Amino acid sequence: MPRLLTLRLLAVTLLAVSPALAQHTLTAAEASKHVGEQGTVCGKVVSTVYAESSRGKPTFLNFDQPYPNQIFTVLIWGSDRSKFDEPETAYRGKHVCATGKISSFKGVPEIVASEPAQIKIRSAD
Repeated sequence: MPRLLTLRLLAVTLLAVSPALAQHTLTAAEASKHVGEQGTVCGKVVSTVYAESSRGKPTFLNFDQPYPNQIFTVLIWGSDRSKFDEPETAYRGKHVCATGKISSFKGVPEIVASEPAQIKIRSAD
């Protein structure tokens, strides 16, 4: 009997905690309210830049509005770029979801993607 009670309590606890452990799925516009959190941000990549001559050789994938008015950015550093297949071309014009820790650079929320698994192409809504 005590074992059954323990299992029930464990099940109820897991059901209560599970939503808190689930990652947020956010629009690009919502990302700024979740800086510092792990999450998934979805939007359309409307402009891209591979800044090959800049320090760190970053690639920028800008969501919903083109640079310099982007709503959200995925940043891929040059040291990780070889893991991706020309990200500035592969993701441009696509609806994607990026997963990772949301940070902010000059007031624009961003996720740094170091692995291709962090960026998923999805069909348009």
